[in-house]
Amino acid sequence: MGAATPIRFVAGSRELFAVPRKLVTVRHSLEDLVAGASRALPDLAAEADGYRVLSAPLETAEALIADNPDMIPGGFQRYRRHYIAMDGGFDAYMAGFSSKTRSTLRRKQRKFAEAAEGTLDLREYRGARGFDEFLAAALPLSRETYQGRLLDAGLPEALEAQAALREAAADDRLRAFILWLDGKPASYLCLPVEGETLVYAWLGYAPALSHLSPGTVLQLAALETLYAERRFRFFDFTEGEGAHKALFGTASVEAASFFLLRGRAANRLLVGALAAFDGSVAAARRIAEGSGALAGARRMLRG
Repeated sequence: MGAATPIRFVAGSRELFAVPRKLVTVRHSLEDLVAGASRALPDLAAEADGYRVLSAPLETAEALIADNPDMIPGGFQRYRRHYIAMDGGFDAYMAGFSSKTRSTLRRKQRKFAEAAEGTLDLREYRGARGFDEFLAAALPLSRETYQGRLLDAGLPEALEAQAALREAAADDRLRAFILWLDGKPASYLCLPVEGETLVYAWLGYAPALSHLSPGTVLQLAALETLYAERRFRFFDFTEGEGAHKALFGTASVEAASFFLLRGRAANRLLVGALAAFDGSVAAARRIAEGSGALAGARRMLRG
C-alpha cells in the first residue's frame, strides 16, 4: 500500500494547503538518469491512489505516462538534476570553476575564517555515536532555518527516520559535517551514501550568519574532505534546481517529477485544481518579475 503523501499547493516557497493521497514512490537514482533508464512501475495495492514518480529521465517521462492511459498525470515538474562527477581530485574540481568564481569562493572562506579568529572549525561526524553528536548539535539549528520553518525540509524529527540514519552511519553509509563559529553550529550538511554516490539530503545554516555565507563555506570545505577519501563517484544534488546546486555541480541531466493517480472523479478534480492553481501562481510570478516586485514578495514569504 502506498504511503500517505501530500499533494501540495505551493505559492513561492510556502505551502498553502495539501491534499493527502496514498502514493507509491518510484524514485530514480542518479545512475538511472545518467544511463537514461526509467524504472518500471510496481503493481498497485487496491488501497493505493497512484504513484509519485521522482526524477525520471525526461526523455522517458512521456512514454511512462503514455504506457499508463488509465492513470491521470499531474504536478509535472521539469528541471535539471545537478551532480558532481568526482572522477578527479579536489584541485581538478576547483580548476573547473572560472578564475572569478574561484576567487569569490576563496574570499568567502577567508571572510568566514576571519570571523572565526583565523581558522575554519569544520567537524566531521562518523559512526553511530558521531551521528548522535551531529544530531544533538545540528537539530536545534535545523529548526531555525528557512528550510525547517517554511519547507518542512529540515533534519528529520521522527525517531524512526533518525534511527534509520543512525543505522546508516554505523554501517559507514552516512557523512555529516558541521561548521562551527564561536562554539555554536553555523551550518550543517548531512549526506546519506548510496553505493558510490553521496546524496545531498540536508543543508542548513544559521539565518543570522547569512552575511558570512556559511552554507557555501561548509559545502566547499566538506567537498575537499570527501574528495580526499577517493571513495565516491558522484555527489548527487537530487531533485529540483537551485543556484547552490548549479554553482557546485559539474554536470546535469534533464529530469521530470510527477504523479499518476487512478482515474477517479475526485482525482480528476484534484489534478484540475492543482493545474489551475499552478497556472495562476506562474502568471502572478511573471507579473511580479515584470514589475520588479518579486524580491519583495520573496522577503514577505520568508519573513
